[in-house]
Amino acid sequence: MSGFVEKPEPVQVPGLEHLHTGKVRDLYRTERGELVMVASDRISAYDWVLPTEIPDKGRVLTQLSLWWFDLLADLVPHHVLSTELPPGAPADWQGRTLVCRSLRMIPVEAVARGYLTGSGLAEYERNRTVCGLALPEGLTDGSELPTPIFTPATKAEVGEHDENVSYEEVARRIGPEPAANLRQITLAVYARARDIARERGIILADTKFEFGYAEATAGAEGAELVLADEVLTPDSSRFWPADTWQPGRAQPSFDKQYVRDWLTSPASGWDRHGEQPPPPLPAEVVERTRSKYVEAYERLTGISW
Repeated sequence: MSGFVEKPEPVQVPGLEHLHTGKVRDLYRTERGELVMVASDRISAYDWVLPTEIPDKGRVLTQLSLWWFDLLADLVPHHVLSTELPPGAPADWQGRTLVCRSLRMIPVEAVARGYLTGSGLAEYERNRTVCGLALPEGLTDGSELPTPIFTPATKAEVGEHDENVSYEEVARRIGPEPAANLRQITLAVYARARDIARERGIILADTKFEFGYAEATAGAEGAELVLADEVLTPDSSRFWPADTWQPGRAQPSFDKQYVRDWLTSPASGWDRHGEQPPPPLPAEVVERTRSKYVEAYERLTGISW
């Protein structure tokens, strides 16, 4: 069992068609066919969308994505058309809403890893590979990889795990040339972001991107990839403080680690392997998690929240 503890009712806005409620974002379509993405303050952990929200989280994700989209625009175009609220939208959507081009999405999570951790570490410990790519002996939790690697995953429904897949499987699904282009762009964007983050005292351990094609060029040979969804946020990336990085252990991170730690502690009384949904978060965990998201935004952008 997993999914939403309690799935929210979508906000109804005249002129907008509600398409989807995801873990964090609500998706709408305008009468002109543009997409409207609204980042909520919902938070997920262990494949559950929790009953407690983290104030400002959706705005942090949106504003940080916009900051990165601008810095990456010379490498890859993005899907954002406007940040203006659609007519009739609630005031609470301010700062958390993007009006975007409609894309034909590539059905693959484009993941880049520069450090070994998470599901990559688990696979490495079994057979010294990540997504079928052989890695040298002697790496441990938090080790920097000899060179960044492209480790794609299949997209999962809410409550399901994304599944790591090989590059060859991606090439089989979407074609050899699109797969090669996806890998090249993913690693180029990761390298740019890694260097920017490092200048600000943050290690970008890994990150995932979503790409699509503009509808008009979707079937064309050599069609241009467009960067979509969110980009380089604490929800889609592992950010570690560089000054405390120490391979051989789990690293402190700018994300929802406080939430995960509390849920798996005796204090929560929750069995993550059972069938009961997780309980509400205590105020202290909410505030500490919010402060981590804000700190990541401020350290990366240099802008006070």
